[in-house]
Amino acid sequence: MLLITAGSLTPFIYTIMTLPETEFALITDLIRQHATDEPRRRALIEGERQLDYGALDALMDRIAAALQRDGLQVGDSIAICAAMSIEYAAVFLGALRAGAVVAPLAPGTTADSLARMVSDAQARLVFTDATNAAVLHESGLRGLKTVMLDGTTTTACSLNDWLAQAGQKPAYVQLQPQSPFNIIYSSGTTGQPKGIVQSHGMRWAHVNRGAAYGYGPQTVTLLSTPLYSNTTLVVFFPTLAFGGAVLLLPKFKALDYLQLAQQHRVTHTMLVPVQYQRLLAHADFDSFDLSSFQVKFSTSAPFVAGLKADVLKRWPGALVEFYGMTEGGGTCILEAHLHADKLHTVGQPASGHDIRLIDDSGVEVPTGEAGEVVGHSPGMMLGYHGQAEKTREAEWFDGSGKRFIRTGDIGRFDAEGFLTLIDRKKEMIISGGFNIYPSDLEAVLRQHPGVAEAAVVGIPSVQWGETPAAYVVCKPGAVVAAQELLQWANQRLGKTQRLSSLQFLPELPRSAIGKVLRRELRESAPAPSR
Repeated sequence: MLLITAGSLTPFIYTIMTLPETEFALITDLIRQHATDEPRRRALIEGERQLDYGALDALMDRIAAALQRDGLQVGDSIAICAAMSIEYAAVFLGALRAGAVVAPLAPGTTADSLARMVSDAQARLVFTDATNAAVLHESGLRGLKTVMLDGTTTTACSLNDWLAQAGQKPAYVQLQPQSPFNIIYSSGTTGQPKGIVQSHGMRWAHVNRGAAYGYGPQTVTLLSTPLYSNTTLVVFFPTLAFGGAVLLLPKFKALDYLQLAQQHRVTHTMLVPVQYQRLLAHADFDSFDLSSFQVKFSTSAPFVAGLKADVLKRWPGALVEFYGMTEGGGTCILEAHLHADKLHTVGQPASGHDIRLIDDSGVEVPTGEAGEVVGHSPGMMLGYHGQAEKTREAEWFDGSGKRFIRTGDIGRFDAEGFLTLIDRKKEMIISGGFNIYPSDLEAVLRQHPGVAEAAVVGIPSVQWGETPAAYVVCKPGAVVAAQELLQWANQRLGKTQRLSSLQFLPELPRSAIGKVLRRELRESAPAPSR
């Protein structure tokens, strides 16, 4: 057996599980081993329903055998578009056992967008539920086999009817680290979704990283972000690989989350920053017993220093922030509980990750200067599915030919190697020839005692080309006039940074994983005043 360490990461005091003495293994094989060793141990929990490792392994076999029966070959893809559930998780895992490539798609998307993603993935089957089946039908896709995860039946068959017979075993498939694992569709907050092809080796790298964070048979991981998101999957798979239990909360509500965390003695979780904000803002947060927590993770969206500090003060256990991309490349890790003076950063490069900063010409910038973040690591996407040109645009190569993934983020390293993010390169506003970073303006707005959240975007301006416009969410009970807040902020901003307009919103538009949808804000922007 091999004890997997986290390299330069500060080790946790928790018991570290061991994994097979190999540089690579299949996650589905590890689940099989857990089912053999302790078949009655809990694997998946959803509401009052539970699936132990023995039952999960058997269900995965039936799913894999049914896919092979239907003619699916190694490397063929299936799509899943449904609400998070035990069935969703089992289909994802069973398809991997059959050697399929899984494309988990976001529910609630438009019919046209869903059709494009299903077609782009070249999915042989689609697993869905009643709500999303209606959208799928509207999309105009015909002749595609559909399986219903929620038991409803229309023109499609139910999962139970589709499954292979109980006890049936699939043919074993041998996969390599470079074999495709899943296709994650991501457009960030702008643009057309692109299919990010991640490999089994990339997912194995996530499992290896998990060894430092106390995953094991006693782990209970509470997940309330969707299974189509890489945010969720980077803790979902390690939990199962180490034999822990995954507790699924399909729809996030602060009170439901807190009640489940206390009831199940949750040890690990992944939350996006806006969820941390809503949990800590709940009136009864401090009355819940959260002492079982060992590690809380966060990723996917900016996590302001003040919120991190509040989590550390009020919520037991370690707080770990991951900074990276679904495309992979490089990850920075901030162990916030160990670096209280670095909460404004996203941490240091993970062990074995090479992260550099480059200018607009692709030349590395000197130490201390800002540049676009690019990264290389064992976990890197194979490319964008069917989009070779987009893949090339996302790559940067150093003088030796080493491949890096471009993030589009602007950052700066400090003397101790901690990375501070300045802003998204694409979100930078160029007004009158001056570069304006929205995050700088948002930070000023958040200093006002009546402001809970703020987002700044660039909108067209005849005079300046672009001009910054602000969207603000006020704190409950706060009484603030828009014009007064606009003047207050502009008095504290530089002349070239001043806001042209400010609008109050009940909440900022966000994706399912908490990213502010700036495109929606720009589309609804008022005519600029200058």
